[in-house]
Amino acid sequence: MSELILQDITKTYASKKALDSFTAELSDGVYGLLGPNGAGKTTLINIIAGILSPDPGGKIILNGKPAEKLGKSYYNSIGFMPQYPKFYPNYTAGQIMEYMTALKNVSNKSKTDELLQFVNLSDSKDKKVGAFSGGMRQRLAIAAAMVNDPEILILDEPTAGLDPIERIRFRNIISQLSANRMILIATHIVSDVEYLADRIILLNDGRIVENLTAAQLCKSIEGKVWRVSSDADSLTEYMKTHKVSEISRDLQLRVISEQKPGPDAIPAEPKLDDVFLYYLDKE
Repeated sequence: MSELILQDITKTYASKKALDSFTAELSDGVYGLLGPNGAGKTTLINIIAGILSPDPGGKIILNGKPAEKLGKSYYNSIGFMPQYPKFYPNYTAGQIMEYMTALKNVSNKSKTDELLQFVNLSDSKDKKVGAFSGGMRQRLAIAAAMVNDPEILILDEPTAGLDPIERIRFRNIISQLSANRMILIATHIVSDVEYLADRIILLNDGRIVENLTAAQLCKSIEGKVWRVSSDADSLTEYMKTHKVSEISRDLQLRVISEQKPGPDAIPAEPKLDDVFLYYLDKE
């Protein structure tokens, strides 16, 4: 089992801290790094992947050894899929995979065919990547990130721009990859992690807000979610004075409130969307 320790990871740009003393201990399993745009998610995973350096004082420790002392072996333990993967458009999928195995010094050439089959791209092996759909490129990016069989797989906004079918395919692929591996999924899309993550790290303004399972997060706001019947006249006022996570066509509202928001409000079972709004919407 792998163990990744992040101690006091801070990253400052000019006078702004994109990350502020981020500290966590991670092991095998799927972690959802969830937060709004600008929360520090991409900065954090770029630091873990070695693309950025943290401010002095921050430490990354893998299996008991500092990352800087592990050197090349640390980077060999990581597979990384950026938010917008770029490929040479005139290369075929097979050529891209051969290129990645060469870059990562992987001698097992059969790995290419195995991974393309795993992400359901075997039939497109000889097709130029420039003709791929967005979902096909995302699946190819996952295959490319897996050529070195990494201990840690990092995915940055992996479902950005995908249609519902490709999103389901992505979830199925990640579920299959999650055994005996640490997977970090950075996203602002709640449904990306709702069905996948063993733990969810809520991040805002560069700081950890909570680090819990989805069930624990929902339990943490019990008694703060309400179902309210509204009408067209009072809807605007509710939107101004309360956090509203859902509005049905018949104007049934899900309202986030520390106190009962109205005499007819009834308690509702919290969902992860409610959690996101409760902890991360500070407006």
